[in-house]
Amino acid sequence: MTLSSLLRITPRLAPAARRTRAASTVNAATVKPLHSILIANRGEIALRVGRTAADRGIRVTTLYTDPDSRAQHALSSPFAFNLGSISAYLDGDRIIEIAKKEGCQAIHPGYGFLSENSAFARKCTEAGLVFIGPPYTAIEDMGDKSRSKEIMTAAGVPCVPGYHGANQDPMFLEEQADQIEYPVLIKAVKGGGGKGMRIASSKSEFQAQLQSAKSEAMSSFGDQNVLVEKYITTPRHIEVQVFADKHGNSVALGERDCSIQRRHQKVLEESPAPHLPDATRKDLWDKARAAALAVGYEGAGTVEFIFDNDSGKFYFMEMNTRLQVEHPVTEMVTGQDLVHWQILVAEGAKLPLTQEEVEERIAQSGHGIEARIYAENPEQGFIPDSGRLLHVRTPATSEDIRIDAGFVEGDDVSAHYDPMISKLIVRGSNREEALRKLAAALEEYEVAGPVTNIEFVKSICKSPDFIAGEVETGYIEKHREELFAKKVIDDEVLAQVALACLQRDTISGAHSAGVAGSTIGFTPSYQERQLTFTESTAPGSPEGSTFNVRVQQTADDTFNVEVGGRVFEQVVSKLDLTSHIVTSFFPHTRLDTTVIRDEDTVIAFQRGTQYRLTLPRAKWMEKALGLKDVTNSVLAPMPCKVLRVEVQAGDVVEKDQPLVVIESMKMETVIRSPQRGTIARVVHRQGVSHAHLYPWPREFHIPRRCLFWGVCSVFPLYYGCFGVLILFRTRLVFGIRLPIEFSVANVPCRINAKAGHRWWNSPSPNSLNSQCTLRLGWLIEIMQKKINPSMSAMYE
Repeated sequence: MTLSSLLRITPRLAPAARRTRAASTVNAATVKPLHSILIANRGEIALRVGRTAADRGIRVTTLYTDPDSRAQHALSSPFAFNLGSISAYLDGDRIIEIAKKEGCQAIHPGYGFLSENSAFARKCTEAGLVFIGPPYTAIEDMGDKSRSKEIMTAAGVPCVPGYHGANQDPMFLEEQADQIEYPVLIKAVKGGGGKGMRIASSKSEFQAQLQSAKSEAMSSFGDQNVLVEKYITTPRHIEVQVFADKHGNSVALGERDCSIQRRHQKVLEESPAPHLPDATRKDLWDKARAAALAVGYEGAGTVEFIFDNDSGKFYFMEMNTRLQVEHPVTEMVTGQDLVHWQILVAEGAKLPLTQEEVEERIAQSGHGIEARIYAENPEQGFIPDSGRLLHVRTPATSEDIRIDAGFVEGDDVSAHYDPMISKLIVRGSNREEALRKLAAALEEYEVAGPVTNIEFVKSICKSPDFIAGEVETGYIEKHREELFAKKVIDDEVLAQVALACLQRDTISGAHSAGVAGSTIGFTPSYQERQLTFTESTAPGSPEGSTFNVRVQQTADDTFNVEVGGRVFEQVVSKLDLTSHIVTSFFPHTRLDTTVIRDEDTVIAFQRGTQYRLTLPRAKWMEKALGLKDVTNSVLAPMPCKVLRVEVQAGDVVEKDQPLVVIESMKMETVIRSPQRGTIARVVHRQGVSHAHLYPWPREFHIPRRCLFWGVCSVFPLYYGCFGVLILFRTRLVFGIRLPIEFSVANVPCRINAKAGHRWWNSPSPNSLNSQCTLRLGWLIEIMQKKINPSMSAMYE
């Protein structure tokens, strides 16, 4: 996906028709068109707002921080300003200063960051800037969960039983929880997006969950106050999109079912909600409009309800005083551009449609579903991932298939911000058709680099209960066994991966390393090769299944392949280095497989399914680098800050017992013990930030005597005048992703091999050229195994 495609609306939304409302008390002269706005956000939503603004001829000013200097939203406008530090998107004073300096008339906050900050909205107004959102008083009222419950109760909107008061004494809150009866939901008073939210299933765990919720609330919102409510055991999350103007008009643009969630955050959203009685649906819309009018609302807002599947009743949960991430679902079923509506309301115009007109359009527009594409690992509790997008291939867009993305191939998904890569939105004439379109589009969506949730979302789309519309917020946990079923890797997939690796090495002139494979025999051409792969598993987990593949080239582009006892003869195969697609003609079938190599990981896409394999490291390397007992260590798989260390050396821990609490991307994550055991050592202390958190930091030094004798003996003997220069007493750069803390910045290495000399200075192991990495491992293997066997004894 190119930058130009990100700047287009796909599909193009119908322009909102202007209407003159007789009830309006404001004439056309009060409408003040906007000519320039500043977008106080990043990523996908900044691009989304920019598209609509560009369509209206509005000049856009964007902001970025140091980690976002090459981000798509920073490149989308010639008027882009660097805020500096990672957290600068929260620097409201600086943002207002830039807006005034650039002559912007308005600020669009997007979602997240300052979008629901009443103080920022108030400062915008006081600075003479239009805040494209509700009045700051409405943000204050609805942002305070306790205050909002009082307002809703007075407006006749039903609320969940609970305690919403000011007394925050832990023991008092526990008494309130006892009266409400367990399970209870602990939720940050100024929370949102699932942050600062915990469930206490019993009295024994209440205080621990309370502490965790308060801590996360403080780090996310600067306020640790919480409320305690009855937790409904079989709830659905149903929300209503509302809009209000400055003339006292409000409309409900339908509801969205957002029940498929993980970590209290949404994965799939759809409209209309399945299996909802028409009377209940209309009642939800009426209550949502009443909620908006009760606080003097203006602009886009979302009133969220908990729907009890058992009783059929619904309760007010909260109101998000901003545009929601999932707003494209509503755009799909109404044909309206909601950002355009926001700008109209901010200019002082009336709402484009009446409630009756909205309902008529919804009845004719079918069903919409949105899937959020995240850089996260579902098999590790949906922990966020980060890194470079090595390969991105998206489904073709149309009027019924839309992609809102914040990244393109080659971009880095930062560990400092939300890990959402894109949103895939589809529309069908009914829910069944929409699901088919979503499943088909997901099979065409390929992302290599960070681990994503695409395969997991595919599993949900195939789940029988989801297809039947039997959803609730606990759906993922209740269907865990089904959704996380182990994937079988077919022999043809392994054959394709082996053929791709072999042809890539042949085309590039690279040589085999012990890590990737071995040559059988001594014939320089068409010799048989054996490649070994293992299933990728979570860091610290036992290795997955191992697969051996033998490949014998018999002619140009023709191979015999043996996998698991099966032999495929005379397979004609060709690799396209540009598209990374290997096309092979097996007996009775042709396969096209995309194969991406990322250091010691191989990602393959075949017939709509992704496979992740690992090239196992040579045994000598594991010994040299201290990886022999890797499965007995617990790793945090992302950059993080240590909030709390729950154990100390010598403690005996049980399976699933908390070990460390970390923070990344404003989310707290508990690292738990994978098994029963004794803590041998705790390396990292509370309050320390780590690029990658590993429990056994080691440095790999090459002693001078080994360097001297190794270099003197290896290279004169094997390569004559060829040599290798590695600075004495510096850390060796392997350039492969290993669970070790390396310091590699500005460490020069020179490798001499048949392809010629290569110099590089690498700021991180992940950026090293993979071919150079293989050569380095190859040369060191020769030093250890063939010439200087005494080196191996040093690491036993």
